[in-house]
Amino acid sequence: MKLNRRGFASVLLSAAPLLLFATAASAQKHAPDKPYLVYVGTYTNKTESKGIYAYRFDPGVGKLTSLGVAAESEDPSFLAVHPSGKYVYAVNEIDHFGAQKSGAVSAFSIDPKTGKLTLLNQAATQGAGPCYISLDKTGKFVLVANYDGGSVAVFPIREDGSLAPASAFVQHSGSSVNKERQEGPHAHWIATSPDNRFALAADLGLDEILIYRFNAAKGTLAPNTPPFAKLNPGAGPRHLAFHPNGKFAYVLTEMEGSVTAFAYKASNGSLSPLQTVSTFSILRKDYSGPKEAAEIAVHPNGKFLYASNRAGIDTISTFSIDPIKGTLKLKDEYPTMGKTPRNFAIDPTGKFLLAANQESNNIVIFRIDATTGALSPTGEIAEAPAPVCITFVAAK
Repeated sequence: MKLNRRGFASVLLSAAPLLLFATAASAQKHAPDKPYLVYVGTYTNKTESKGIYAYRFDPGVGKLTSLGVAAESEDPSFLAVHPSGKYVYAVNEIDHFGAQKSGAVSAFSIDPKTGKLTLLNQAATQGAGPCYISLDKTGKFVLVANYDGGSVAVFPIREDGSLAPASAFVQHSGSSVNKERQEGPHAHWIATSPDNRFALAADLGLDEILIYRFNAAKGTLAPNTPPFAKLNPGAGPRHLAFHPNGKFAYVLTEMEGSVTAFAYKASNGSLSPLQTVSTFSILRKDYSGPKEAAEIAVHPNGKFLYASNRAGIDTISTFSIDPIKGTLKLKDEYPTMGKTPRNFAIDPTGKFLLAANQESNNIVIFRIDATTGALSPTGEIAEAPAPVCITFVAAK
């Protein structure tokens, strides 16, 4: 029996933006406690969700206030916000769009007063089950990873925020050691490098981070030299996060439950492995159950890294980052006070972490200790149906 990404996760359970260091440091020091709109992508299939939900977030006290359904849409799992704050883009994680065996990508305009979203247009992603979306640093292109299709695509953004036909499409090929989950390619994440010269794609099915030269004028992808970086066989790379200084990259592996630290060479886009560490506490060294690591993020101050664990473990692990070597040390694990933390996001001020618990239908807010990186629950919990992705937009 062949299971898609969500199907496999369900069986196991039943059984970002990249910033340069100066920008991040400035944001930490000067970000005011002004309100933000928060958009939450969800799964609508077999849930009560209607699509994308909007909230207002007050970073002064760390409170989320629901604004209701922002836009009805089918399985708008992952979202990306345009740098202008005028548009939101979502992948529709479906297998058929119109007559095509493909998922879709949707473009929306934002009503800054109400938070409502208006659909501008949709496009086929040319591969089934798109699960991740990002924008290049110029805000001119959308990049999409198709999990079930094992491919990546790039779409130009028109002046009105709508999407033009794809400017690039790459079909991955190959497999790895786990015959059930890695029988073929499964692109799980794609984004451009801090300088926008390269696009990196994590493929769970290949145990590789594929590296492409990105043409920011034309929105095209070309194989880089070197063309990829390898992860441990069977590790299943899921998401990648750059350090704010651009010198290090961290890859979260879903199946191994680990983070691999890489030195990143901006001149040629290459990744050199430094270290691989478990996302689990040393107290769990004998743990033999499923390892469903899900999300990874580096704090804007560059001192800490966070990673979430699902499969009934339901924690977020905190790591300290060596400022010179870029290596990691596991500090602690924190229960997310919910089930299946598929995603979490650090708010733009760096003071709060919002954990999206998919199967308990809530978002739990934690305060971040700026000195130690420790998480402490604020007591604020917002209801959200099957939340998958959290994004922030400065309110106007």
